[in-house]
Amino acid sequence: MDRTQKEELVSSLRATLEGSAVVVVTHYLGMTVGEMTDLRSRMRQAGAGFKVTKNRLTRLALEGTKFEHLGDLFKGPTAIAYANDPVAPAKVVVDFAKTNAKLVVLGGGIGAQALDANGVGALATLPSLEETRAKLVGLLQTPATRIAGVLQAPAGQMARVLNAYASKGEAA
Repeated sequence: MDRTQKEELVSSLRATLEGSAVVVVTHYLGMTVGEMTDLRSRMRQAGAGFKVTKNRLTRLALEGTKFEHLGDLFKGPTAIAYANDPVAPAKVVVDFAKTNAKLVVLGGGIGAQALDANGVGALATLPSLEETRAKLVGLLQTPATRIAGVLQAPAGQMARVLNAYASKGEAA
């Protein structure tokens, strides 16, 4: 790789990092191509990315970004998971690491906030952005349904009362 290719790689990686809400740093020593393909596929399904990185070039790309504090984690065979959804990459990486001991979570960051491996694990237990949106929509729709029910109830009660009086008048 010549100098211009390295510069392009650094600028591309910097743009990726700046456009991400979260970055999770992992070691992948001993993973097969099939396992990496499976992990990348899971990441894409979750709306996240997974990229094997060159440590020196990644540390250069981190300079001046909100993830600059992650530079010390880039030693050995590292890869990063990243996304705009702060939970998706952590959830996929932690779930994958449970079944594959070759993937080790080193840490990560949400913006300027650094996370250790336990912090990434805690982040993975939170509901994803899509799940949170679905819950919020459900909460917003519930009051509207209740309001409609409350508004219809008096009219129904009034109709039943009038019907009772009409029935009573016919009986007399």
